[in-house]
Amino acid sequence: QVQLVESGGGLVQPGGSLRLSCAASDTIFSINVMGWYRQAPGKQRELVAIITRGGKINYADSVKGRFTISRDNAKNTVYLQMNSLKPEDTAVYSCNAAAGTTVYWGQGTQVTVSS
Repeated sequence: QVQLVESGGGLVQPGGSLRLSCAASDTIFSINVMGWYRQAPGKQRELVAIITRGGKINYADSVKGRFTISRDNAKNTVYLQMNSLKPEDTAVYSCNAAAGTTVYWGQGTQVTVSS
């Protein structure tokens, strides 16, 4: 049963942009926090950005000023606009949604920044 569906990853040159999307199933109710995490090869998963239902946002220092998170509550969808991408942004990006005490994860989408 698919709960979170991600799209928008791919290969981009340094300095380029990508937009990730994550749509939550209609069966997930009362989602409070949605966000994005990433994991690079050989590294631990790290927070990229999160946004609450009320619009409060938190970014990792490494992406501030370059990435923008947004969400459409009516569509249960969260977006991540990534600009000025760097090779060190290369990772598997995973969507996350918290509804009450339940946490859902997407399957992950690969983002590769390389010339």
